[in-house]
Amino acid sequence: MAAASGPLAHARDPRACRSGGSDVTNSASALHLDSARQGAAGTSRYHEVYAGWQKDPLAFWGEAAEAIDWYEKPKAVFDPDAGAYGRWFVGGVCNTCYNAVDRHVLSGRATQPAVIYDSPVTGTKRTLTYGDLLQEVRTLAAILRDFGVGKGDRVILYMPMVPEALIGMLACARIGAIHSVVFGGFAAKELATRIDDAKPKVILTASCGVEGNRVIAYKPLLDAAITFASEKPSACLVLQRPQAQAELIPGRDHDWETLRATALKSGRVAECVQVAATDPLYILYTSGTTGKPKGVVRDNGGHMVALKWTMKNLYGVDPGEVYWAASDVGWVVGHSYIVYAPLLHGCTTILYEGKPIGTPDAGAFWRVIAEHKCVTMFTAPTAFRAIKKEDPDAKLLAQYDLSMLRALFLAGERADPDTVMWAERILGLPVIDHWWQTETAWAIAGNPIGLGRLPVKPGSPTVAMPGYDVRIVDEGCHELPANKMGSIVVKLPLPPSCLPTLWQQDDRFKESYLTEYPGYYKTADAGFKDEDGYLYIMGRTDDIINVAGHRLSTGGMEEVLASHPNVAECAVIGIKDELKGEVPCGFVVLKSGVDKKPSDIEAEIVKLVRDKIGPVAAFKIAICVNRLPKTRSGKILRGTMKKIADHDPWTMPATIDDPSALDEIDAALKDHGLAG
Repeated sequence: MAAASGPLAHARDPRACRSGGSDVTNSASALHLDSARQGAAGTSRYHEVYAGWQKDPLAFWGEAAEAIDWYEKPKAVFDPDAGAYGRWFVGGVCNTCYNAVDRHVLSGRATQPAVIYDSPVTGTKRTLTYGDLLQEVRTLAAILRDFGVGKGDRVILYMPMVPEALIGMLACARIGAIHSVVFGGFAAKELATRIDDAKPKVILTASCGVEGNRVIAYKPLLDAAITFASEKPSACLVLQRPQAQAELIPGRDHDWETLRATALKSGRVAECVQVAATDPLYILYTSGTTGKPKGVVRDNGGHMVALKWTMKNLYGVDPGEVYWAASDVGWVVGHSYIVYAPLLHGCTTILYEGKPIGTPDAGAFWRVIAEHKCVTMFTAPTAFRAIKKEDPDAKLLAQYDLSMLRALFLAGERADPDTVMWAERILGLPVIDHWWQTETAWAIAGNPIGLGRLPVKPGSPTVAMPGYDVRIVDEGCHELPANKMGSIVVKLPLPPSCLPTLWQQDDRFKESYLTEYPGYYKTADAGFKDEDGYLYIMGRTDDIINVAGHRLSTGGMEEVLASHPNVAECAVIGIKDELKGEVPCGFVVLKSGVDKKPSDIEAEIVKLVRDKIGPVAAFKIAICVNRLPKTRSGKILRGTMKKIADHDPWTMPATIDDPSALDEIDAALKDHGLAG
């Protein structure tokens, strides 16, 4: 990016508006950390850093902001009078794409791999250097600009896990447009609600996605969604994939590769547009919404500051190293840790189009780590439960050299202790559970190995990160003592990168998150803190069941079920009972090769819960199934399972991976006399 000319040149060039370089991550209390990211448990500087944040949060985040290139530095680190609870880096002017791409090319990383695309489902591999990425993003940004997309306009991406999805996100950020990624293959009516809410000028899509051995045609779904929607995009750019060709509608649809080739030939590019730190970067709709969707807004400045800080301090990763978040760009993990955080930090990020098993086997993750020399991996616990089910002795692991791997991080769903300990045993590495939400964009609680690893307590995501003052409260918002379960809330203000509001729904934002517990953000999760301040997330507040007046955690019961040696994964729901109000019902998926009768295992599980939790749980129903119904991000659809068991009306969730899995739950419940 060329510097501005004239007397303001120095002030307007983002390279001049920071301290340190693009390879430096600072915090108010964690400067000059040594390179031994993990360290031994017990040598952590976490408590010092957290106390430094508590003492002076403005100094803490102000120093963290020095790792970002600004056109104009913020006039205030935090303005308590702006927005619903205040806004971060007010007056700052920046560009996220510049920080993620351009500055690394300018600082000498042009030839370093930025993105490694690995697609076992198509047999394709591709590496984009930072220089390649800059060229592709500048070109697509120019194409979007040709279609009239400018600062503040919205662009929906309905894409599979291909480099063009990442390029599309960055191209929007480059020209100040607001992107909204909708999971590829999402149901047409659900996509239509997002089109009506975001009102995109352009939609970026592909002809198809590949899920395991299934090819899913996207274009018919998109066409139906546009038909359903009241708002119509002016143009759709379609990436034609060899697995399925899409029919283009003249006047509206345009071939992506043809436009790209023409732009490259003419040399047309778009440079970075200056945006306010408080301007939206993207809208991400939370999964499972009905009616008017809930669009989480992410701003530019706070998002960059917080995510850049996490790469070194939380994940212990240095610029130039290979980092892999095995997720999807349709989810918040993909936004934060496939696309933005690794690139802001100058890492190489892996974009994986495949599954943990079946592409081709349960050694798929080991192959990717070994081949690309990945130092840190981040995935969902459900992925490791799937691997454990297929290869419980980890025999496939012996084929691969994982000597570069330093840590495994888990998030997205509660990491049961059995899975954590299994992963630790086979890998011989720290396995770090951490907890966060779509709304926050980064961890509320974790084990910051960049500050020196804290002792791991299986079942806990460890401790609150700097920026989060986490409390456990009762219904009256009174703080509860250690080891007492209640609602988990965060004292306002939320730290940088957390949602400032919902897209065009300020009142709904306040009602959903800020009203029930005045002065706090409601996480809608339940749990407790122990005497050391370690958090335990026991499930959503809806997953706390009331059995004859006793409040019991389904998460706690799932821990017991998961400890059975034959169980690969499990889910516990509360179902209606005339006498007790609710009673727990457990579903278990068995490991491969188990030759016991399912009825025998079910009886063992009932006894196990009785022995470990006691009769108070009233746990008498265990059901073996072949699989659990999940979203495509791996979250178990407990709410829908409960509706089936309770004979309540239910609709097929838009985010479900395989609808037939719910039919299996219905049949299993009927076999046990429980479904209508």
